[in-house]
Amino acid sequence: MVMRARSALVLVLTVLGSLAATLPAAGQVPTTADVAACNDEAPQAIKTGRASPTTGDHARAARARSDASANAPGVVSAVIESSDPQIHGMEGEGAKSPVYQAAYRSCMRRKGF
Repeated sequence: MVMRARSALVLVLTVLGSLAATLPAAGQVPTTADVAACNDEAPQAIKTGRASPTTGDHARAARARSDASANAPGVVSAVIESSDPQIHGMEGEGAKSPVYQAAYRSCMRRKGF
């Protein structure tokens, strides 16, 4: 009986600890410094081969390229605005590359987003 109560207590404390650890992160928004640092770091990560794009990166890059084709030639794309903090602030030109997106997301993840 004591073992059962102890197991239940451990389970409750684990759940509460997990919730406490994730709640503060949910409302965080990348700062301008975070965005700038990750936009600067992404090209270096591409050169060193540290970025591995996902299917989501490929899909977003294809959308960014098709959206960009509607723009006038020579117009540089603005930064990406998204509710997803891992892609919010990404340079528009970088968003056209799935590898850039992977590098940017990885940088943001290391910063806690």
